[in-house]
Amino acid sequence: MKFSTRRLGTNGPFVSAIGLGCMGMSEFYGHADRATSLATIAAALDAGVTLFDTGDFYGVGHNEMLLAEALRGKREQAFIQVKFGAQRGPDGAFLGIDARPVAVKTALAYSLRRLETDYVDLYMTGVDPAVPIEDTIGAMAELVTQGYIQHIGLTNVDAATIRRAHATHPITALQFEYGLISRDMEEEILPLCRELGIGITAYGVLSRGLLTGSKGSGEGDLRSAYYPRFQGDNRTRNERLAAALARVAQEEGITAAQAAIGWVLSQGEDIIPVVGSRTPERLAEALASPLKLSDASLTAIETAVPHDAVAGERFMAH
Repeated sequence: MKFSTRRLGTNGPFVSAIGLGCMGMSEFYGHADRATSLATIAAALDAGVTLFDTGDFYGVGHNEMLLAEALRGKREQAFIQVKFGAQRGPDGAFLGIDARPVAVKTALAYSLRRLETDYVDLYMTGVDPAVPIEDTIGAMAELVTQGYIQHIGLTNVDAATIRRAHATHPITALQFEYGLISRDMEEEILPLCRELGIGITAYGVLSRGLLTGSKGSGEGDLRSAYYPRFQGDNRTRNERLAAALARVAQEEGITAAQAAIGWVLSQGEDIIPVVGSRTPERLAEALASPLKLSDASLTAIETAVPHDAVAGERFMAH
């Protein structure tokens, strides 16, 4: 099945207009059933989704192995983007970032084994305060030359870092949180990416379920622990935004999730939302989102959910 495609950056490959984020299939959002996760990835492939997002630290390797299992015999149908650098302890604690050149190559070696593949389509780094970005990108460039990665990406970095990285080796894509109530990148980062021809893979499109009424609680669900927007009075106030979005979406004949995803899709052909659907049903809903909303619909949605109305920061201070 052919799903609508978009080009990842000015000179990058064409990928599905919506990608599947696999993180929640391993941890953070509560229990995920393995069979259901595999069925969701299979449904994505059948629907024509090609972009799959993972990280070597999601489930401490579990997510890559799950994706590899789902893609056996179908690797060439998938464009896999992998984030690396975050260090984890045996108890799951986050210990910092390691993006030294030797760590870049070691991390990729393990990812290739877990993913059961000879190459990664897009390898993405954040910032290691102890390592110049030029050193990290330089090591990644070597891996491009050797054929182990096809494209270099960045995640959650500032504009100055993007410029320095791009001057070292062309950057194909930036992954950044972007959605109705997370619009920080519009001021400086999005214009810069467009200037340099860098595509955007947007995560947090539903604000981790906040915009669809998720409580962020329950066994194994860490959203209320890590994200202030799911805590106390913040959650109460943000639930009103979710309710307002649901009302507007109903008037438009779509769901709240489709309104939020459609809003991101409507912001430009260079933006590819990555949705964290964990069941085939939620995936089907996401993939039915409108690729381009009318100006009137966009205005109605933005009036219901003003970007400055959200309560709480995106992350805990630490």
